[in-house]
Amino acid sequence: MRDSYFRRGFFQHRGLIAVAAGGAIAETLLLTFLAPGARPLAPQATALPSIAAYHDVRWLFAGQQSDLVFGVAAVVLLFTRAGIDAALLRLAWPRPARPASGTPPPPAPSLPLAIASCATLTALAWLLLAPAVTLTFGAAVVPFSWPFLAALPLVVLITSVLGHGGLAHSWWRRLPPPAAVLWVLVSFGVLSLASAAMLHLAAIAAVGVAAVAGILNARAWYGVAGAVARLPHEVAEHPSLWRLPGRLLWWVPVAPIAAVLVVALAVGLVRLVFTGTIQIPAPGSVDAAAISAASRHAQQTVTSHVMGAVLVVAGFGSTCCDDTGDLRQADPDLTVQQFSYAGMDAAGRPLPQGGSADDVPLPLLGDRMAAQLLRLHDRTGLPVDIVAESEGTLGVYAMLDRHPGLPIGSIVMLSPILAPGQYGADGSQAIPQDALAELNGLIGSISPYGSSGAENLIRSVADDGAEYFSEVARHRNIRWMAVVPLADATTLPDCALPSNVLVVPEFHGGLLGDPGVQSTVRRFLAGLGIERSVETASQRLHTAVEAIAGVTEAWRMPVTRPLCP
Repeated sequence: MRDSYFRRGFFQHRGLIAVAAGGAIAETLLLTFLAPGARPLAPQATALPSIAAYHDVRWLFAGQQSDLVFGVAAVVLLFTRAGIDAALLRLAWPRPARPASGTPPPPAPSLPLAIASCATLTALAWLLLAPAVTLTFGAAVVPFSWPFLAALPLVVLITSVLGHGGLAHSWWRRLPPPAAVLWVLVSFGVLSLASAAMLHLAAIAAVGVAAVAGILNARAWYGVAGAVARLPHEVAEHPSLWRLPGRLLWWVPVAPIAAVLVVALAVGLVRLVFTGTIQIPAPGSVDAAAISAASRHAQQTVTSHVMGAVLVVAGFGSTCCDDTGDLRQADPDLTVQQFSYAGMDAAGRPLPQGGSADDVPLPLLGDRMAAQLLRLHDRTGLPVDIVAESEGTLGVYAMLDRHPGLPIGSIVMLSPILAPGQYGADGSQAIPQDALAELNGLIGSISPYGSSGAENLIRSVADDGAEYFSEVARHRNIRWMAVVPLADATTLPDCALPSNVLVVPEFHGGLLGDPGVQSTVRRFLAGLGIERSVETASQRLHTAVEAIAGVTEAWRMPVTRPLCP
C-alpha cells in the first residue's frame, strides 16, 4: 500500500523533485563557499516563478557594474531563469489520466512557448518588484525597519497576484486561481523557516535543509501546475469572445493591471504613513504594569539625585531645540541640551533646525556632535552623557571614531541603526551609485522630506557607516545601553543580543518621547540598574528578535559575509 502511494500523484514526478531539490542544493553549496551570509536565499533558486524572480532581481541589483554589463547580465539571467522555469513547468505538469480515471489534462505547453511565457513573467515581475527591491536595498544600507516593512507586503502581494505567471495558458489575461495564491503563501512560509534554520547550521546540515525546501518547492510547482491545468480555455467555454467586444476584452492584461494597482496602493499607503495621515498603533508597551511601576519608582529614586550633563540627539526629520522638555522637567538637576544638526552659532548655542538640516554626511555629523559635546562639557565641567535616537546613533559612531578621548559619561541609544553600510566601501559588497540615486529618489517621493530625500546621509552611510560601526564595536569601552524596537528585528543581523540591549514592542523611532523608556533612561543615567520587571520582559523578547531576524533574512538583500559584530 505504501509503495503504491509513492507511485502516484506528486511522487510520480521524480524529475521535478530531483531538479527542484538539486538546484536548491547547488546554490547552497556555492554560497557556502563564496557568500555564506547570503545562504538563506539559496532555496529560492527553484521556487515558483514569481518568487524566483524576486530571488534573481536582488542578485542583479546587488552587483556593481556598468550599464552595458548590467544589461548583458540581465538578459543572460532572464533567459536562464526562463529556461529553468520552463523545465520545471513541464516536469510538474499533470500526467495523462488512465482511461477509467476521468478527463485527461491538457498537454503541457511546448518548450518554446513555456520559455517565452516564463521570460515574460520574469521581466514583468522584475519591473513591478523594482520599488520593493529598492526599499530592501535601502534597509541594507541604513538598516531600520520602515523600508523593509513597506517592501515585504509589496513582495508578497505582487508574487501572489502573479502566482500563476508563466504556467497558465495566457496567464496575463486572468487573475490567479486560489490554489496558486495559496501555494505562493505556503512557499513564503517554508522558505522563511528554511532561512532561519540555515543561518545556524553547519554546511552539511544546511544542505539537508535546502534539499527539503527544494522538495517542497517541487510540491508547490506540482500544486500550481495542477490548478492551472484545470482552468478552462476561455474561447472554448465562451464562444462570445470571438465577437468584436469579447475579442477586445480578450487582450486586457488583467494580471499585470492588478499587480500595478497593488504597487500603486502600497506606495500610497506608505506615503500616508510617512506623512502621519495614517497612524499605526504600536504593538504595546513592554509590560504596562511593569513600566508603570518602574516609572513611579524611577521618579521617586532618581529625581534630584541625577546631576550631570546630557546631550540629546533626535532622529531624522526632527527640529531643534525643544525636544528635551520631558527629560529636563523630570530631572531638574540635569543640564540637558539638544544637539542641532545645523551646528552652533558664534556664541556656542545650537542653531534652530528644520527642513533637511539633518541630511549631512557622517564625518560632518560626527564633528558637529563632538563640538557640541565639548561645548556642553566646558559649560558644566562634567562628563557628558549622550541620549541618541535613530540617525543620531550614526553620528555617535562617527564621533567616537573620529574624536577619541572625549569626556563622555555614558551613552543611551534608542532605535539604534545597527550594522549600517552592509553595502558600501567597507561593507560586504560594493554599491552602485545609480542604485543610491534610485533609493534616494524613491524615499524622497514617498516621504515628507521632499524630492531630495536624504542623499548626503545615504551616500555617507554607504561609504563610511560600516567602518565607523565596526571600529566602535571593537575598540570602545564605554558604558552604554540600547533600546531596540521589536519591529527593527526585521533588519537586524541574526545575532545574540547583549544583556544591555533592551527590546520593546514598538516601531522604529519615537522612543525618545515614550514615558516608559524615559524612566529606564533616567535610571541608567543615574547609575542605577534596570528594573527587574522591565529587564525580564525584554529578555522574553530577545528570542522573538532572533526568530524574526532569521525568517526575514530570506527576503533581504544578499549580503556576502556574516554581520554579527
